[in-house]
Amino acid sequence: MPDTRRHLASFAALSGTYFAHIGFFNPYLPLWLKDMGLGLVAISLLTSVQSATRLLAPYGWGWLSDHTGERVKLLRFGATAALLLSFGLWWQGGAWWIALVLFLMFLNTSAMMSMSEAAMAHLVSAGGSFDAKRYGRVRLWGSLGFLVTVFAAGAWFEHFGMQHFPAWTVLSLLAVVVSVWCLPDLKEAAPVHTAKPPILPVLRKRPVQWFFASVFFHILSHMSVYGFFSLYLDALGYSKTMIGLLWGISVVAEIVWFFTQSRWLPRLRLTAWLLLCSVVMVLRMGITAAGAQWLWLLILAQCLHAFTFAAHHAVCVALLSHHFPGQLRGRGQALYAMLGYGLTGVLGGAVGGVLSAQLGLQSVFWATLGTSVLAAVCAWRGWRLPLPH
Repeated sequence: MPDTRRHLASFAALSGTYFAHIGFFNPYLPLWLKDMGLGLVAISLLTSVQSATRLLAPYGWGWLSDHTGERVKLLRFGATAALLLSFGLWWQGGAWWIALVLFLMFLNTSAMMSMSEAAMAHLVSAGGSFDAKRYGRVRLWGSLGFLVTVFAAGAWFEHFGMQHFPAWTVLSLLAVVVSVWCLPDLKEAAPVHTAKPPILPVLRKRPVQWFFASVFFHILSHMSVYGFFSLYLDALGYSKTMIGLLWGISVVAEIVWFFTQSRWLPRLRLTAWLLLCSVVMVLRMGITAAGAQWLWLLILAQCLHAFTFAAHHAVCVALLSHHFPGQLRGRGQALYAMLGYGLTGVLGGAVGGVLSAQLGLQSVFWATLGTSVLAAVCAWRGWRLPLPH
């Protein structure tokens, strides 16, 4: 038990530092690119580079981690490589140079959380099943890390400008590197003479197909927040400090969920939670599209992040553990990253960039209101089916 707690603490530290990096990087990358004089289409394409790397890299990392069992060593390699590559952001080489640096950075970090969660899966299980309480306690440290940097970076950039963005990138990735080198050097035993279980039979199951379809449309809706929310608020006249505050409110909501989720998750089937989260996403996108000029409505919409991200993510991790056990785990997590955060990010960034340039930033959120409805329909179809064993 003491070893388990110590190992969970080290994974909590990784979650905290990784999401501290994300907490400043994702909200303020579009504003840094805008400060450099780039247009909306260029900004949307550059912010979708992260998602482009998730089309293939997570599955490659997942296959390698399943094949070797060396998830922690692979995490250390990826984090260290990303840190070294991040120094390239200091050089003013134009949009193509930034795209190259971001692509190489994200190639090494795009699977970090899926590999980390696969590595600690046996630590957050009880009797072979997903332990929501343990997982929530680890994951909330990621939310706390995000909260700290989204507030701190917003205040910093408000007072000193966006030119320090590369320095924030280097320092935050340095913290990630330190945390991955403090992880226990766990290796999963992989029988040498046993063939790896095939994944196609799992993907042919209807509940799995509806699960991934719902995930795709749900996270596609969320991409409007990741890629365009800060720009949208900036265009509406909100200060960088207020933008950081609104991001922070959403993170506080997810912290509350992760801390208390063990109390709520058992009350509904996992597929029912998936449906509820998608319905709440419809409400959130509608409020953001129609009422962003009213601060109190924006605050309400950001509070719904507890369902649209935190509860949705926890339920997805639990369903992935159910559908992809054992040596399928890394590939299952990788597919989730690819379909949920890879393809959606590329599509959302490209289409969102064109929409925002032609029709304004508000149109992006009206479009994702539609994709939220599709997510809810797919989740409803999955809810009607029993979970396969």
